[in-house]
Amino acid sequence: MVMATGEAGIMALDDFAAALEWQARHAEENGAPATARVIRALAGVRASDTATGRRIAHWPGLTLKDAMPLRIAGGFHHLLLTGADERLAAVYSGDITDQAAVDALVLDLTHRFDVRLLPWLDGPPQTNEAGRAASIMAGLLWLAQRVQRPQFDLFELGASAGVNTMIDRYVFRLGSTAVGPEGSPMRIVPDWRGPSPPEPPADFAILSVKGCDIAPIDLADPDAALRLKAYVWPDAAERLARIDAAIALALRQPPDLVAADAGDFAAAMLTRPHQPGTARVMFHSIMWQYLPAATQARITAAFAAAGAAATREAPLGWIALETDPATFRHELRVRQWDGAGHRGEEHLLSHAHPHGAWVEWLGS
Repeated sequence: MVMATGEAGIMALDDFAAALEWQARHAEENGAPATARVIRALAGVRASDTATGRRIAHWPGLTLKDAMPLRIAGGFHHLLLTGADERLAAVYSGDITDQAAVDALVLDLTHRFDVRLLPWLDGPPQTNEAGRAASIMAGLLWLAQRVQRPQFDLFELGASAGVNTMIDRYVFRLGSTAVGPEGSPMRIVPDWRGPSPPEPPADFAILSVKGCDIAPIDLADPDAALRLKAYVWPDAAERLARIDAAIALALRQPPDLVAADAGDFAAAMLTRPHQPGTARVMFHSIMWQYLPAATQARITAAFAAAGAAATREAPLGWIALETDPATFRHELRVRQWDGAGHRGEEHLLSHAHPHGAWVEWLGS
């Protein structure tokens, strides 16, 4: 995939203050000013005599791959969700907006819960957001107009808890376009800007969806589900409601997830026997930036090889919803291989809010 403009500089911000401010602005730009205040308070935590502060102080350069501020922000939210300390509720509700007051509160929480907060720095945040499925589905509808038969065999990279692996069970209203099973507890209705995406053809079908993650989250495990909710910015109540809807669907039928490296999984899925008359499509959302460069290159090479063997009867697609770090928007880019007129050219189809609040459709 093509690196977004300005990404090279933002991927490695060695100056702590600049990197922290970038992450805070990212939260503010996307409707989470309280989360931004908690992130800015990490400057005081970094200077504190705590294990958490010392680890932050010795972090080897902040990068988008690390997402360190969002790791620990999840830990602070978890304190509230578990009832360990409820003082941050006033910050998240907007009752406390003074940065100095937030700084003091976050620092006190770090001293009180140092041992509990420290492990949140061990791994990247799990931001499994169903709102992003609006763009993924729109990309799939776009592809449905360009294949001989819109019967899809899907697989997802970095599926986390499999929230978007359940895309076939969601109801979507994308402008005037409707798709999905009525009666679903998950309704994805973003503010749609621009023309509506194509209507689903009469024979449109998602035949299967399988996802991978290096450490999948089991939504049926209450502790794991609560940890996933902790990574949701608490300013956004509608996002927490979507997590609850996803949990309800997963309890009825778990998403099809495997624990696997993204490179291994993509290679395995691309080399499976391809049933004629189906389109095999990989998708992912806000995870490519976390992959090592070698894994990115491996997946790209695997697609080039598989794409060279694609035919009109067995086409291949790649749907990616990833961040433009210069604008804080997500960009939907879709590629298609069919051995004929489509040979993997990249199409920018939409810009979107990072959590799916709005989608601006650019595709024809």
